[in-house]
Amino acid sequence: MTKIGIMGYGNLGRGVEAAVAQNDDMELAAIFTRRDPADVKPATDVPVVPADQAADWVGKIDVMILCGGSATDLPEQTPACVKLFNVIDSFDTHAHIPQHFAAVDAAAKEGGHIGLISCGWDPGLFSLARIYSSSILPNGSHYTFWGKGVSQGHSDAIRRIPGVKDARQYTVPVDAALEKVRSGENPVFVTRDMHTRECYVVLEDGADPAAVEQAIVTMPNYFADYNTTVHFVSEEELQRDHAGLPHGGFVIRSGVTGLQENTKQVIEFSLNLESNPEFTSSVLVAYARAVARMHAEGVCGCKTVFDIAPKYLCPAEEDWQRAHLL
Repeated sequence: MTKIGIMGYGNLGRGVEAAVAQNDDMELAAIFTRRDPADVKPATDVPVVPADQAADWVGKIDVMILCGGSATDLPEQTPACVKLFNVIDSFDTHAHIPQHFAAVDAAAKEGGHIGLISCGWDPGLFSLARIYSSSILPNGSHYTFWGKGVSQGHSDAIRRIPGVKDARQYTVPVDAALEKVRSGENPVFVTRDMHTRECYVVLEDGADPAAVEQAIVTMPNYFADYNTTVHFVSEEELQRDHAGLPHGGFVIRSGVTGLQENTKQVIEFSLNLESNPEFTSSVLVAYARAVARMHAEGVCGCKTVFDIAPKYLCPAEEDWQRAHLL
């Protein structure tokens, strides 16, 4: 049995709890939280422990799955925790992955553990799709489309605007752009060509809709570079129609092969998810199995999904994998 710890019990932590329950070779040892443990109500019968007591669990946990945010939690938590445990995080600030890798690698080697970073579906499974397809079709271009799905970061950015009571933001691929890529055209896009943003906003009483809409569509780094539509809805409508956290997307590699380089080839990998956090959690739990197996072989240091052989993810023995999955 691989013994799993969960650090943080939000949407992702609850998803990890559910995913562990679906795997017969795994056991949830404890949930660690910065909140008052009495306020945390797990869905399963598992101890809830203050986060600052994690060191007391050394030797009782094979892999700690870190469920905090990339902005402020994981840059601190992952290097600290990997000195005590094998860890996995879903760090998704793409531009800062090299610095995060270096910090976790030094701490992991100091502690003799594995720190698997940036695991999930993007970065994660989509990263694998990009590296496989670009290696197979070196003469070509790759394209990543996200959605249709809820962007939690963009939704939070809208909620911070004065006059906004609640909001959800969907990232939506542009169908015409998708079709151009799938046809093998290898188009060159600017940002607004590939995605639109659909915003569903509940206003505070007395708020000016025009002012809120202007604040949204002109927000730099979030909406200014996209074709953005703002819908004002009631609180009841938002909860009824937009309470879920769906997501997904496509990684497409369009290239050419042959001596004349005129034979079009297209590789596509896609996801259609009813629950982003539950699916991400399932990826993390599969990779926890891999981390435990690799650590048992003496591996340590920081790793990414590029370093993990697929055989380590599967609970079945290797001869079964070859007979049934190869």
